[in-house]
Amino acid sequence: MVDWNPIAKLYDPLKAGSIDGTDVEPHDRAVWRAMGARYKPNKGVVGDPLLTLFVARLSPHTTEDKLHQVFSKYGVIQRLRLVRDIVTGFSKGYAFIEYKEERSVVRARRDANKLVVDQQEVFVDFEQERTLKGWVPRRLGGGLGGKKESGQLRFGGRDRPFRKPINLGVGPGRPGQRKREGRPETRRPEQTPGQEMKHRHTLVLTSPGSKEV
Repeated sequence: MVDWNPIAKLYDPLKAGSIDGTDVEPHDRAVWRAMGARYKPNKGVVGDPLLTLFVARLSPHTTEDKLHQVFSKYGVIQRLRLVRDIVTGFSKGYAFIEYKEERSVVRARRDANKLVVDQQEVFVDFEQERTLKGWVPRRLGGGLGGKKESGQLRFGGRDRPFRKPINLGVGPGRPGQRKREGRPETRRPEQTPGQEMKHRHTLVLTSPGSKEV
């Protein structure tokens, strides 16, 4: 049986750019860029990556205090970092929240995803940068998810899991041939010599283009 999983266990830019993870060639330039990237996680990031959540699609008006107010109900927060532009100070729309206990992380990921905060539906998942081997961020052509408008969707994550390949688990037979599901195989019933002769006689008498009634 083929070992298939809708969620990537190892980040591969080529597979992430494919809806079912089976592409053999990049379909956009960003995938090429991600494949050539040599990204290393930011060593300046502190905290336990296994206790950290990634919170995205935040309203530009959402503040650290608001995030703390919303996410502290799931457990004790150790650290909270709302990523801001170093020049303007404006929010970049995503944050990282580290909890004290694993059960708090699991609960927040389960219950806070798609929660509306400041009139914006947020996306919540485990941190990927330090936990998913081979990770390449969005700015280098990688990442996960994305919007259709961008034309650079990435699959294999919670937001856009891989679709099951249509040829997965194909049995013996011609390449790509699939047995019809839910429809039993039918065979032409055996005919007696008299019935077969009558059938052949009918074919001879029937002119081309006419229909037998």
